[in-house]
Amino acid sequence: MVGILIVSHSEKAALGIAEIASQMCGNAVPVAAVGGAEGGGLGTSVPAIIEALQMLLEQCDDVLLLPDLGSAVLSAGAALELIGDAAARVTVVDAPVLEGAMVGAVEASIGSPVSRVAAVAREARNLKKLHE
Repeated sequence: MVGILIVSHSEKAALGIAEIASQMCGNAVPVAAVGGAEGGGLGTSVPAIIEALQMLLEQCDDVLLLPDLGSAVLSAGAALELIGDAAARVTVVDAPVLEGAMVGAVEASIGSPVSRVAAVAREARNLKKLHE
């Protein structure tokens, strides 16, 4: 099973996205949210990312990690360096966070491997294209 981790600069945003993704897959996929810096402000927390990754990796074969902005990508990278060999089971995806989490959760719920879940999440950027 593939779990999903949303990393945002805002705790409220991360929790909201996780709630939507969980509902889209009928709560069939573990979805975790990490947001905000230590102390409650905007930012990202490497220790919080590590904690969430460890929790998901105990439950899942692989984890799809969706960061929202550039420094979240850097914080996720730092977390992956610190978790050692388990990092091989984490795929960081450059995708729109909300849309990627939604379609990724649905794809994961049907038992797809992480490579397919990641591909579907990346394709989510096309969901908002206006029809001309």
